[in-house]
This record gives sequence, C-alpha cells and structure tokens, in this order.
Amino acid sequence: MPVTSDAITGGRRSFAAHLFAPIKITWDQFFDLLVPFRHSTHIRRHAAAVTISRVQLVAALFAVLVPLCSILDWFIFPWPQWAQMTAMRIASALVFVLLTWPWNLSKSRLQADVMLMTLLLVPPVFYLMSIRIISGLELTPVSLLAAKLYALMPNIVLAGLAVFPLTALEVLLFSVPAFVFAILGYHMNGEVMTLVQHGPELWLMVLVMGVAMFSGMSQMHYMAALVNRAMVDPLTGAYTRRSGGETLDLLFRLAALQNAPLAVAFFDLDKFKSINDTFGHDEGDKALKQLAETLMSGLRKGDVLVRWGGEEFVAILNNTTAEGARIVIERLREAGLGMRPDGKPMTASVGVAERAADQAKDWPELMELADQRMYQAKKTGRDRAVLPGGTTLVFGPSIE
Repeated sequence: MPVTSDAITGGRRSFAAHLFAPIKITWDQFFDLLVPFRHSTHIRRHAAAVTISRVQLVAALFAVLVPLCSILDWFIFPWPQWAQMTAMRIASALVFVLLTWPWNLSKSRLQADVMLMTLLLVPPVFYLMSIRIISGLELTPVSLLAAKLYALMPNIVLAGLAVFPLTALEVLLFSVPAFVFAILGYHMNGEVMTLVQHGPELWLMVLVMGVAMFSGMSQMHYMAALVNRAMVDPLTGAYTRRSGGETLDLLFRLAALQNAPLAVAFFDLDKFKSINDTFGHDEGDKALKQLAETLMSGLRKGDVLVRWGGEEFVAILNNTTAEGARIVIERLREAGLGMRPDGKPMTASVGVAERAADQAKDWPELMELADQRMYQAKKTGRDRAVLPGGTTLVFGPSIE
C-alpha cells in the first residue's frame, strides 16, 4: 500500500504531539521564556521570591564551606600567601553572610537580580585575586592542582545559574561576567589566547551556559504554570479572589503613591440561583463563563477581572476615575452581558467605588464600598449600577 503525503504529514504531527505533549508549551509561552518582560506581575514577584530564597540558601552553604577550605591553603601555600588566601576567604564569607541575612526585603525583581549578581561575582573575583597572590611562586604539584581548580570558578558560576528560574536573556546577561573574568584570568597568567589552547575551554563554558539556560527556562515554565493555575479560576478564566486581592493591593499602593485614580466595579449576576434551580448547574456554569468572557472582552488590557465568589465578579479598573468607570459600565451594559438559558438577556447589579472620590484608605475599604453599592443596586431593582456620590445608572425596568 503506497504511503501518501497526508499520511506522512499526519505521522509527523503525531510524532511532534507525542514528543512535546508532556511539556504542552505554546509559542506564546516559549517567547515568555526568552525574555522576562512578558510575564505578569504575579509571576515576576514569585520568581523574585524563589530567586532570593535560593540565593540565601546557597550563600549560607558557602559562608560555612569557604572559610573551612582555609585549612587546605595552610598546607598547600607558604607564608604569607596562605594568610592572604585565608583573609580573602573570610572576606568572601562575610559577603555570603550578608546575602544570607534575613533582611526585611520586599522581594522585588531588582533586589533578586542584585543579590544573584553579587553571589555570582564572588567566585570569579576570588579567582582573579588568587592569581595575584600566587603569581611568582614555585608551585608544587599539589598547589598547581589547587590553582587549576580555582581557574574553574567561572564554570562553577555558569553551572550555578541552573539553580534559578530564569529566562534565556537573564541567563545570558548573568553569564557575561563569567566569560569576562575567564578571559582576564588568561591574561593575568601571561597566556596569549589561541583557538587551539583556549577554544575548548570557552566552548565548554558555552555548553555549561546552555545547560543552565535550559534548566532555568524549564523552572520558569513550571513555576509560571503553577502560579497561573493558582491565580486563575479554572471555570471562567478570571483571577481567583486571592490573586485578585494581591493585585488590588499592589495597584492600590501604587495609585496612592502616585496619587492616581483606581476604580473597582462589583458585578453580581441577577437571579443566578434561578438558572441553577431551573436549568441545572451545567447551564449555570455556562452563564458564568459567558459573563466572564463578555466582561473581559470589554475591559482594557491593563484592567483585571476577578471572580470574587459564586456569581460575583470584580473589575479592577486601573488608572480610572469615577467618570471613567461610569463610561466603562455603560459600554459593557450596552454590549450585553450574555444570554440566559431561556433566551433572555443576562443582567447584573453593579457597585462602583473609586480611591480618590471615596477617599478610601486601603483596598479593603474600597471593596467594602463597592460591595455596599452593589447591594444597594440589587435592593432598588437590579440591572443597574450605583456609583460614587449616589449616582445610579438604570439600564432596564426593575427586576423583581
């Protein structure tokens, strides 16, 4: 039986699906692993927290092990070289202790990068300083072995990058100092760089960097998948209440710091219980998904939709005044919120609060005001929105 082109194409797709199925990575996710700028705030903060904790763990181990290695220096190098090596090890250990110290950190990406770069710079600096200390000495076979082991410090730095959740660009940038220090070490040893002598060493460093890059990207992908699973409601695709609260807390603090507006709109689907009671929970789930999809399609890219609980959704309208929130609510209601199983349009009672207009001191107070106004809209007839200042937008006749 002849093999057709369709069969070959189908076989390739089947093979590719089998090969990449365990990873389940899309092109967008792949690009997210190349650069750090595409990740959400939640993922960046989580990656920063993981990086800082691992930097502190590695630094704690080095703070103990590096000074202990002074015992070997005492037997390998003569005076005063062994004393200088010991002093350098103590100085390195102090840096590691400072990295390990439980500072009151906000765990930002910048802090994580600074701590990681500091950790990575200590071994190659130690390597260059050791060259200056032992230069001119008549090295024994054992001390020569120690010097060659010190020359592996840049490789150790590159291998250490595999411990951290990093994108490809971040691994590349953190690897640059290791290559620079390795080349400086060649020159300080009086070596003239040649392709035959130093090419294999640099090629090995590139391979180690590649392995670290693959490991860092794999960790980042796995961590992002876990964070997204924890922060996104599986039914509607909106943020969960916990992740929404964290986002609102961050945006509120930024708005207060910059004296910028921030509004929230609290949506409660009208008569949702009757959908479950009359048509079943599957139809109720479809109604919630439809509502979430229509709300998210009508929001801006910088806004966030949160499933606050049951049939309640909160739209976080970043950098939006009370008047801007009114325009958003009118636009959403005009576009429609979806259809009920009986063919009638879905409606919602909405409460709106805005940081500056309501003089809210924190985000829980802002949410409490929006919640109260949502109940006011529900009590006064449903299918309406209550805004700051008592303004009410009525979209249809009262729903009893």
